[in-house]
Amino acid sequence: MTSTQPPEEKKKIQSVLFVCNQNAVRSPMAEALAARHSKRRLFVDSVGLIAGNLDPFSVAAMEEGGMDISDHQPKPLSSIDISLFDLVIALTPESRDHIEKTRNGSKFQLEFWPTPDPSDSEGNRNQVIDSYRLVRERLETMIADRFPF
Repeated sequence: MTSTQPPEEKKKIQSVLFVCNQNAVRSPMAEALAARHSKRRLFVDSVGLIAGNLDPFSVAAMEEGGMDISDHQPKPLSSIDISLFDLVIALTPESRDHIEKTRNGSKFQLEFWPTPDPSDSEGNRNQVIDSYRLVRERLETMIADRFPF
């Protein structure tokens, strides 16, 4: 009798780290969305290559979605041990490239989810907040697809 299972099963994901450039827009949004979606079945965290200042439009867009990230304190990648995570999701090319260069044989899975920076958007307040809403919705869809609970 032969087994239909692959010879090496993927490790079950129990911890996820979202990484962007400043931990001020995309990664805190992804962290909050993943925590809500997984109903705390995953340990979720977020960092940036550097620690920026939390973007008020991110806070507003997430509040519209029923999540309060106003207490989020941006932190740099250097403040955590990335090797403790099962999965690292890079949201920017810069974060992906940095992690690939510095992973030093760590066994975590690395995925790249290219996510536009809504803080680059221009226009009036409504046009700008729409960019943040689009990022929130895109991340929410990607998280639901990646982590089907």
